[in-house]
Amino acid sequence: KKHMKTHTEKKGPKEKPYQCSDCDKNFFHNSDLARHGKIHTGEKSYQCSDCDQAFTDKRYLIYHLEIHAVEKSYQCIQCDMAFSHNINLIRHLKRHDGEKHTKRR
Repeated sequence: KKHMKTHTEKKGPKEKPYQCSDCDKNFFHNSDLARHGKIHTGEKSYQCSDCDQAFTDKRYLIYHLEIHAVEKSYQCIQCDMAFSHNINLIRHLKRHDGEKHTKRR
């Protein structure tokens, strides 16, 4: 019951009891503060096995691993480049002059 209250009760801005000592940002949970603290320490526990990149959070590593995926669904119609994330295709298209189009493979 007590745990369910953490999901159902509304919390105001002053009800974030865990504060970062480096930037004064507040968090509802101590685990969120601990994850945030890696930003300040530079700790990157999650290493990509395909390249030298490392990440502070497992979610970022999982997202990154799609870069190495064989299938790259987002192809530039102006050149032969293809990407595993649409946002990377959008960034790439900004490098091309003229009208920008995308197509999905």
